[in-house]
Amino acid sequence: MITNPWTWTLKRGFSSLCYLSGVKERCVKFAVTAGISLLLLLLVAGILLGYYYSSSCLHGRKCGDGNCVWESQWCDGVKDCPAGQDEANCVRVHGSNFLLEVYWTPTKDWRPVCFEGFSEQQGKASCQDIGYSRDTHFKSGQQTTDSTGGFLSVKRSSNHQASILRQLVLSKSCSNNSVVTLQCTDCGSRGNSSEAPGPQLAPVGSWPWQVSLHVAGSHRCGGAIISPRWIVTAAHCVSRTPSPEAWAVYVGIVDPLGPLFNPAYAVSRVIAHEQYNGQTRQNDVALMKLFEPLDATASSKVRPVCLPNAGLNITEPEESWVTYFGSATNEDSGSLYLMEAAVSLIPSAECNSSKAYSGRISQDMLCAAESEPGAGVCHQDGSGPLVAQMDGLWWLLGDGVWGEHCNGQNKPGVYTNIKHHLNWIYRQMQKHQDV
Repeated sequence: MITNPWTWTLKRGFSSLCYLSGVKERCVKFAVTAGISLLLLLLVAGILLGYYYSSSCLHGRKCGDGNCVWESQWCDGVKDCPAGQDEANCVRVHGSNFLLEVYWTPTKDWRPVCFEGFSEQQGKASCQDIGYSRDTHFKSGQQTTDSTGGFLSVKRSSNHQASILRQLVLSKSCSNNSVVTLQCTDCGSRGNSSEAPGPQLAPVGSWPWQVSLHVAGSHRCGGAIISPRWIVTAAHCVSRTPSPEAWAVYVGIVDPLGPLFNPAYAVSRVIAHEQYNGQTRQNDVALMKLFEPLDATASSKVRPVCLPNAGLNITEPEESWVTYFGSATNEDSGSLYLMEAAVSLIPSAECNSSKAYSGRISQDMLCAAESEPGAGVCHQDGSGPLVAQMDGLWWLLGDGVWGEHCNGQNKPGVYTNIKHHLNWIYRQMQKHQDV
């Protein structure tokens, strides 16, 4: 039977339309799938970009204030962080022999500096990079040492006023393995003392780093000279009176009449640790900067104590000494004298036991007990330096004191561990060199 041509045409057109509709449906499905895939890809890319920008130090190091610099910019002698954190704590002295070491970023380790070609100008530049003034540079020397990781040597042509970090290059060896030792202050020497174990009056000049910090004409607390311009004391001492104008510093005094015959030094800056906690007493350390430097060469009664260098190993229970301003008798006469007493360091585990402070002693604290039990090392000063002698020099181990040893419980005194805060101290000194 012959099909009507119009009917045949309609059937063919309908079949074609159905075929086209199938393609369209498949295209729609493909487009939807592709769109979803693209959205997922954009979402993942957004997450990765967000992580990258929220973690700006993904390929660098944090400055500590939200900024970031490349790893290669760390300790290169150029301040790239706004506050200069990338150039802080890049130069140090190590051990009791004051071995000069520089952090070398390419190898991420500390390297000694070759003595050959090292001059007094490089010594002054190194002291400045640590945090001292160039003018306090005491002496540079040499010693023989082995360094499996290599050395740093002074460039033949360098700007002596530039950072020491920009004056050095990597070296595989040193002539005779002779490397630099560096003292940035004439620290740690003192006159003789009776050194009897119990608390007693300190002879004049026996502890030349001891200072008396006054507010409104009265002794508030003690402290220790660490350079001609800088004093270490306790944060709890200065937290109530942060204004530099309120303070006066007296040096070389041992009795109540001392301030009448000694000049007062004005304070230009008071810096308490930003994380000091008055309840736990953590980070109980502060610095004072003087308007004018002390003249340590004019009198043996005024001299800095040595800060504990990295690698300094003063073992427990090394005999140590504490000095403080207190009453010379058991009666509270109101007159304060400089007192001295021998103490011994106590292991943290013992100090943190249930018999003592039950876990309240943190890593930034030291404990010391009277060498003669019952001697009564108890005072209201609250910021007496804790020092120990090693290799002929005196080192500042602790500062500030608290504890329950004054209420008859015979517990150790607790001091701020200066070595724990050494980087903080040098960072503040470096940051405020010119202000």
